[in-house]
Amino acid sequence: MKKAILFMIISTFSFSLMNSFVKYLNHYPTFEIVFFRAIGSLVLGTTLILIKGIPIFGNSRKLMIYRALVGLTAMSLFFMSLQYLPVGTAVSLRYLAPIYAAIFAVFLLKEKLKPIQWFLFLFAFAGVLVLKGFDQNINTTGLLLVLAASVFSGLVYVLIRKIGNSDHPLVIVNYFMFTGTVIGGLLSINNWIKPEGIDWLILLSLGIFGFFGQVFMTKAFQIAKTNLVAPLKYIEVIFTIMVGIFWFGDIYSLWSLLGILMIVAALVINVVVGKK
Repeated sequence: MKKAILFMIISTFSFSLMNSFVKYLNHYPTFEIVFFRAIGSLVLGTTLILIKGIPIFGNSRKLMIYRALVGLTAMSLFFMSLQYLPVGTAVSLRYLAPIYAAIFAVFLLKEKLKPIQWFLFLFAFAGVLVLKGFDQNINTTGLLLVLAASVFSGLVYVLIRKIGNSDHPLVIVNYFMFTGTVIGGLLSINNWIKPEGIDWLILLSLGIFGFFGQVFMTKAFQIAKTNLVAPLKYIEVIFTIMVGIFWFGDIYSLWSLLGILMIVAALVINVVVGKK
């Protein structure tokens, strides 16, 4: 269990750095950032696939293309939201995705939810209302963008569940990163801003941090029970808020912190309750 905790801490810290770097790079067009985020992970993922001898095209190709397109939409909307919101707030709101995933699963996969889970979902949404309703500094455009991103992220979870074990996780991620590289590259051609100095290093690091965040999270889930490990992923919210405060000078009101706490608490409890 100690090793799983260590892996999750490394994973959440990697994702926190990646999201913070995206926030720092918000003077670049969104799809240029998407391109660099995707191409770094694509290179690493393809290398591992070839080394391990995994069939690179996989089996559920149509579903993986859908997952890639939906995932790209979610990632682009989230990156856009970082132009308007403190990075910790955006990350917290993006974590509403499991709620949408659960609701989608009820209708698309015929899964069932416990009554307590519906209550927890309402409690999390109440946290969003507290966040927006009492903190006038929360930008409405940013809020709508990140909420839309979380809806698409929720659909991604359902598509991955639909794919199941028919394809290797690296192949699923590689479809996503290939799509992000191609579409992000094409959509950024007309608005391309040539990176200068340290920005090159930061842009190229996005894919590396994102890839290792994913790898270490997968390792943690492989060696420990889901209901013990899954709540630890919300450490990312704490890391990201701290980075936002010390790096970007983000200011959080008591209402903001209360709203974030309500969202995270509801989701952590839902993970534990849902696995019982």
